[in-house]
Amino acid sequence: MNTNQLDAVFSALADPTRRAMLARLAQGEASVSELAEPFAISQPAVSRHLKVLEQAGLVVKGRDAQRRPCRLDIEAMGAAQKWIETYQQAWEANFGRMDALLDELKALPTTSTGDK
Repeated sequence: MNTNQLDAVFSALADPTRRAMLARLAQGEASVSELAEPFAISQPAVSRHLKVLEQAGLVVKGRDAQRRPCRLDIEAMGAAQKWIETYQQAWEANFGRMDALLDELKALPTTSTGDK
């Protein structure tokens, strides 16, 4: 995934309505009207949210006669997860060093005042 696609994914995920739509699609395909049901927003607003999700590669619209079902494309989400995991490894390394330092401090002999 290139940088522009990654930017599009995180931009799409920044909105709570779009995250809720993705959560609904994680349960299975849904039409645009089915996706709009829980929201007190206009149909054009729902369509704009879906367009952002499509451009990010997170949602794919199909065609089933008169119905245009939407489905989650988990592959784009996986690329975002991989990007996050690179930072998770750095955080875990930092926590590991902090744990080692705390273990060293705990192992120091205590003085009569309780100071180490």
